[in-house]
Parts: sequence; C-alpha cells; structure tokens
Amino acid sequence: MTDNTIETVSRQSTKAVLKEFWFYFSVNRGAVIGLFVFLTLVLIAFFAPYIAPHDANMQYREAFLLPPAWVDGGNSSFLLGTDAVGRDILSRLIMGSRLSLFVGVIVVVIALTGGIVLGLIAGYYGGKVDTTIMRIMDIILAFPSLLLALVLVAVLGPGLVNAMISIAIVLQPHFVRLTRAAVMAEREREYVVAARVAGAGPLRLMFLTILPNCTAPLIVQATLSFSNAILDAAALGFLGMGAQPPTPEWGTMLAEAREFILRAWWVVTFPGVSILITVLAINLIGDGLRDALDPKLKRS
Repeated sequence: MTDNTIETVSRQSTKAVLKEFWFYFSVNRGAVIGLFVFLTLVLIAFFAPYIAPHDANMQYREAFLLPPAWVDGGNSSFLLGTDAVGRDILSRLIMGSRLSLFVGVIVVVIALTGGIVLGLIAGYYGGKVDTTIMRIMDIILAFPSLLLALVLVAVLGPGLVNAMISIAIVLQPHFVRLTRAAVMAEREREYVVAARVAGAGPLRLMFLTILPNCTAPLIVQATLSFSNAILDAAALGFLGMGAQPPTPEWGTMLAEAREFILRAWWVVTFPGVSILITVLAINLIGDGLRDALDPKLKRS
C-alpha cells in the first residue's frame, strides 16, 4: 500500500470512529442539551468583557440593592438588579463565568496530569511502589473532600491559586486509581509484551503504548471532576477561603449576599442558579461521554 492509501484509510477510520462516537453521544438528549449549554457558557466567558453591560466592580451609589428590571422598582440598566454596594449582578455573573471555567480547567489539568503519572507508575511497577502510592491516595480519600480542601487552603493561605492547588490534590486520587486499574489490565496484553520484546523502555511502554488505551475512563472522570472543581471553588469562596472580594466569583458573590437573603432574593438566587446550570450541564456531558466511550454502555 502506498503512503497516500494508508493516509486515506487512516482518515476514513478516524472519521468512522468520530461518527460512531457522536451517534452514541447524541442518543443521550440530556448530554446534547448539556453540551449546548456548556458551549454557550464558554462563548459567554470568552467574550465576557464585550457583552458585560457594566464594569463588574463599578459601584453605583444611587443603585443599592435594586431588584431585577421586571420587578417593581427595577431599572432597565440593571437587568438582574444590583448588590448591596451597587454593582451590576449580570456583569459580575458574566465575568464570574470566566473565573469558574478557568478554575475548572486548571484544577482538572493539574489533577489529571499528576494522577496519570502516579497511576502509571503504580500500575506498571507494582510492589512496594504501588503500595506506597495507593496508601497515600487512600489517606486522602479518607477525608471529606471539601474539609480536606479547606484544611489545605488554611495551611497554604486564602486565595484562588491556593484553592485550585488544594482542590487538585483532593481530586487526584480518583485519577490515580482509574489509571492504575487500567494499566494493570493492559500491561500483560500481547501488544505490550511485543513492544517490550522489541526493546521499548519503561517510559515508552507507559506513556506511548499503554496510556492511549486507558483514556476513555479518564476522559469521563475529568469531565465529572470539572464540575466538582467548580463546586468546591464556589464552596471555598463562600467560606472566604477561595477568591477574595471584590473578585466576581460566584461563591464569593453568595458569601457577600448572605445577610440580604430575606430582603433581596436576587443577590443570592442568580449566582446560585449559575452554579447549578453550569454543574448540571457538565454532569450531563459526562453521562453522554460515558455512554459513548464505554462499549458496555453503548445502546443498540
């Protein structure tokens, strides 16, 4: 076969795989809706500075706790109302979407990278190395995730960067265990043995031979961890240990609005709904990915 023929066959094979993936993913209507909502959030976050009607930190002294525009006493200049210091809630929600998605991406990248490396080492070498790594992961899993993240932030100091590091450490054991289990299932298969006999070293075997065949469960877990990262970051922000005021972060917005819950429902409702919609959309995408990537769950 010529190089052009091989390239054509490879392209057709890739196209067939993507077509099959989309077929099984699209069967799950909730996943498609979640994907649409998530892509909309990504676009909002990307163009946030251009679509936000006001500066997120601008205080309008004549507009303290204004209700949404459709409620009596509302102002059309502030569609979702204002908070206790006169800042536009819609603008803060739009800018906050950038921060929440950024936190989710960074946390998942850190947790996924560390989890894959440790999981590959534990699953490939086994023995005392495996035991040591997995006992450390068990210790981390023994603590409630939010409590452990709170303790780590308290040690490192309040702030968004430290919050992201703490959440990544808390989420890492899930990736380690998944990677280790997949590696242990793959390391004695014929293609791995053949690569080893051909002279491939441990690093090549782990990262180029075994890892590509372990990606499906990691992709699903990364999606679900993305939503957990957003929730944990919002929780830490609510407790005053994450993003610090006046940063327009959804959890911080909830914390600042606690004392106004009874007389200004909008300052609490809209940040809470934003967190709900974002996390729900990501979880629905995760369900769709699980259906599409796991052969046992593919629907006929």
